Amino acid sequence: MRRKIVAGNWKLNGDRRFAHALVAALTETPPLPKVELIVLPPLPYLAELITAHAGAHVALGAQNLDLHQSGAYTGEVAGAMLRDIGAEYVLVGHSERRELHGESNDAVAEKFALARASGLTPIFCFGETLAQRQANDTRTVLAAQLAPVLALGPAQLEGAVFAYEPVWAI
Repeated sequence: MRRKIVAGNWKLNGDRRFAHALVAALTETPPLPKVELIVLPPLPYLAELITAHAGAHVALGAQNLDLHQSGAYTGEVAGAMLRDIGAEYVLVGHSERRELHGESNDAVAEKFALARASGLTPIFCFGETLAQRQANDTRTVLAAQLAPVLALGPAQLEGAVFAYEPVWAI
């Protein structure tokens, strides 16, 4: 049976107090059988939340990772750095990253592979816009988004999370 996952991406919202209060509230509730809870807070709070809530039944992850593992890339974060602080998951392919940062399907697949190589579980986001849906292009768009990731092969896909997130539903 596939595992059920409830993941919350906070995007660019909240502050330190809110971050701790929300994760604390989740950890104080009894775990749901066969359901994994994942919180993806803004990066400044991630390491602190991981340390404060170690051993809890709530997994923590990052909203992004860079295509590079080191170098002169101001403001970016490598998958190895995320794993080093204890992150378990990372979003790749989120519609906002695709749109606002021009991340191509191939770049998303590369991030997926880098996440795996760093010991992180990628949460691969894919989905169509309302305009694409209304033009009956959903299958074409989804196939184009999925193809580079699926081409990585079964070993890379094992245990990864695929999150169908139609942009029109956000």
